[in-house]
Amino acid sequence: MAKRSHNEVKESLKELTRIFQPKDSRKFVRDYIRKYRITGGYEDELTMLVDHEMGRLKSSVS
Repeated sequence: MAKRSHNEVKESLKELTRIFQPKDSRKFVRDYIRKYRITGGYEDELTMLVDHEMGRLKSSVS
């Protein structure tokens, strides 16, 4: 995956995380990968990204 498109995927996923605030980050990432046909092997990295973003959202609300 090219670096530019990889960053676009991350930014898109962060924005969707802020909008939907998923309860199950692993399922959310799997659905995202399936829907947007993301190359395999990035599920763990993207799941950590969603978890991190959800942590940021929770800390900013408090």
